[in-house]
Formats: sequence, structure tokens, C-alpha cells
Amino acid sequence: MANTDLTALTGDYTIDASHSTIGFTVRHAMVTNVKGKFDEFSGSLHLDGSNPSASTASIDVKMDSIDTGSADRDGHLKSADFFKTDEFPTMTFRSTKAEALGDEDYRITGDLTILGTTKPLTIDLEFNGAAKDPFGNERVGFEGKAEIKRSEWGLTWNAALETGGVLVSDKIKLHFDISAIKNA
Repeated sequence: MANTDLTALTGDYTIDASHSTIGFTVRHAMVTNVKGKFDEFSGSLHLDGSNPSASTASIDVKMDSIDTGSADRDGHLKSADFFKTDEFPTMTFRSTKAEALGDEDYRITGDLTILGTTKPLTIDLEFNGAAKDPFGNERVGFEGKAEIKRSEWGLTWNAALETGGVLVSDKIKLHFDISAIKNA
């Protein structure tokens, strides 16, 4: 992608949720990783190819759409023990800063709001490229990752293990595969 003319990519984009993933990994019972994702989200990007620091991102995630492959676990995550989805139906991210790190690497920092608590989040991104799809849409793709401590957003439910340690780790690994379509 190093040859891509980033100036030509300047514009406003809508995230294509059907070709994107917002997911997470959490350590369970100190011995294994449980993966999950959110099935419903929307967002927009403004890319500035000649001045990447002027780029922005905005994402809204419907918390009721959490999917870990277990209906019982998903129900627990939606409950008052975790996300309180009746009271806090949406998790949001609003960028405040964008940086080009070189090659295809970027960093975006913003405000992540969960349970009504807003804290800064920094996401390391890799630009996966740009293409025109068979339907004439101009697309861009990014892959990203970040880590948070869920306790910083008030997500503190846990259970002690008989052998020591806890059922759910505080550290959550976030991962993003984003495909976005340039607005007409």
C-alpha cells in the first residue's frame, strides 16, 4: 500500500458494518481466552490524505448486540452486573487526535464512553488499502487493536476462584477490522 496516493482518499466515509468487525478478547478463569464481538454498530470516518492528523472517526456500538457464542453469557453481559444495556444502550468512540506513524501505521486517540463514563482510548491502526468494489464503491480498510482495563469504566463484577485469581480479567483486548465506503 506504500504506493497508494493518500491524497486521492481524502473524503468522508461510512463504515460498512456488514464487512467490518468490532471484537474483544478477555481472559476467563485465568486459563483461556473468550472472544466476542458486537453485531450492530455504525460509524463514519473523515480521511485527510494530505494531512492525516486532520482525520476523524466516530463509532456507535449497540451494546445489546454483544455476541460471545453463548446466549447465557451474553445475557449476563447485558445485565446490571456488566453493561446495563437497558440503561446504557450505546458505547461510543469519538476521535480527538490522529497521527501518521509511518508506512501504513496510524494511531487514533479519542473518547470511549461505556456506562456513561468517558475515558481516553488510543487505537493503533494499520491501513490495509483502498479499492473500488464491483458495485463502484470506493473502499478503504483498516485493522486496529487496543487494550483497556474494564474497571476504569466501572465494569468491576467478578468472582474469586478457589485456586486464586478471578473469573474475568480486568484487561480487555479490543480488535477492529473496518471497511468503509466513500460517501457519494
